[in-house]
Amino acid sequence: MALLMGPALGTAYADPQPPDASGTARRSGGGASLEEIRKQIERLHDRAGSATDAYNAAEAAVKKQQKRIVRLAKRIDATQGKLDKLNKTAGAMARAQYRNGGMPPHARLMLSDDPEDFLDGLSLAHKGQQATRSFLDTLTETRSSLRGDAKEASDEWRQLERTRKKKAAAKKKITAQLKKAKKIESGLKKEERERLRRLEEDAAKARQAKWLKSGALDGVGGKASPAGRKALAWATKQLGKDYVWGAEGPDTFDCSGLTMRAWEAAGVRIPRTSQEQWRQLPHVPVAKMRPGDLIIYKKDASHVGIYVGDGALLHAPRTGRQITIEGAGSMPILGVVRPDK
Repeated sequence: MALLMGPALGTAYADPQPPDASGTARRSGGGASLEEIRKQIERLHDRAGSATDAYNAAEAAVKKQQKRIVRLAKRIDATQGKLDKLNKTAGAMARAQYRNGGMPPHARLMLSDDPEDFLDGLSLAHKGQQATRSFLDTLTETRSSLRGDAKEASDEWRQLERTRKKKAAAKKKITAQLKKAKKIESGLKKEERERLRRLEEDAAKARQAKWLKSGALDGVGGKASPAGRKALAWATKQLGKDYVWGAEGPDTFDCSGLTMRAWEAAGVRIPRTSQEQWRQLPHVPVAKMRPGDLIIYKKDASHVGIYVGDGALLHAPRTGRQITIEGAGSMPILGVVRPDK
């Protein structure tokens, strides 16, 4: 664990000092305090995070729907080819009947002078009728199958368009929230931006200290599973890479893109979004979590990270930040899930 956490990590998650009181001081020139600005920016990034999960869900749905449409198109093409052949056969049968004067086979047999030929012909005519019925049944089923596939493809296209609209709406919301946050930060002086960053770190440390004092980690000491160790080792190699919403590697990641790829590297497939990871993966109590487990954050399950151990979390925080390790209690915890349970 020391290798994963680095030499300074042991002290990084002890009880920190409370935030500096200067965090509530007014900015030079008046206006909102830096603490108020910090909270405002945090809310904007929270909204962007929620919209990112919606975007990722829509993106995953689009990919699945596109694959289904491709499969349907191939099936429709094959069925159409079969129908074309059956139609040709039906045409040949109709032409053959026309050449025989349109007289049914049984009627022609009744005019036969040879009893033996009549009996042989009767057997063949019966077999012919069975073959014709079978052919017509196949033709009817093929036409019905083609109509069904065409309707299903049409329904899939409509669903795809609805999902694309959801994806576009989520993207628009993400862009708007991040634009507002960037505008606020860009209006600050350099020293104010530096103080704002310290305030963010102090606020996170204060939440971590409160979490630790609550006894949340009492009794927590489980060891990582073999797959959990692999997931953690892979995730650790991504430290320092930029957060980019909607990204799932290899150079940039969002929070759930990182956790998905980490467990994929360990040989375990998990859902793409933090909300689906929370919904589909087995839940475990915080008191029983072990390194490699995923900690889900916020009421809407819009953030996720990998538990490192010793109260630490490895995650991709938000736009403008890099993949890092910080206190697992620095954000409101919704619960813990275990991909390899």
